[in-house]
Amino acid sequence: MEAPESVFDLSAATAAGRVAQPVHARYAALVPAPFGVLGLRCRGDRLTGIDFLPAGLPLQTPTTELARLAAKQLADYFRDPTTVFDLPLEPDGTPYRQRVWQAVRGIGCGETRTYGELAATLDSAPRAVGQAVGDNPLPVVVPCHRVVGRHGLGGFAHARNGYSIEIKRWLLRHEGVLGH
Repeated sequence: MEAPESVFDLSAATAAGRVAQPVHARYAALVPAPFGVLGLRCRGDRLTGIDFLPAGLPLQTPTTELARLAAKQLADYFRDPTTVFDLPLEPDGTPYRQRVWQAVRGIGCGETRTYGELAATLDSAPRAVGQAVGDNPLPVVVPCHRVVGRHGLGGFAHARNGYSIEIKRWLLRHEGVLGH
């Protein structure tokens, strides 16, 4: 699987009219994953985001106790997919998105739900659920990879192919949902 090349977020910086910061400046840790590097973002004593970054990016030792704990739990998960995450989370999102992400956290390892099934439990529409799932700022910990389409994988991080879908496939294989 090939990761994106850029280690700068130029779109956000360009939109804000400022130069992009190097990746290391934005994260409390950069930790290895089987498919690349994960950038951990924290605010105070809460984990606020996990970003998929390219393989080969230099790792960064956790700068806070929370980042150290998150890095350990992620490493545990990559060894054993039944690992249960116990981290203080603070994802930014509307009340609706918060409800969707909370419902996604209830999907256990080795299980999946379709966007439609999740929508039915939330008295919502599958497309709205798909948008909220795609906006999940805490992938892996809030296991949005476990939400699939009625007739296939569906998307992942608003992508329907490429690097993101390969990550979703890896995660579902790791959990025994897809064959190797």
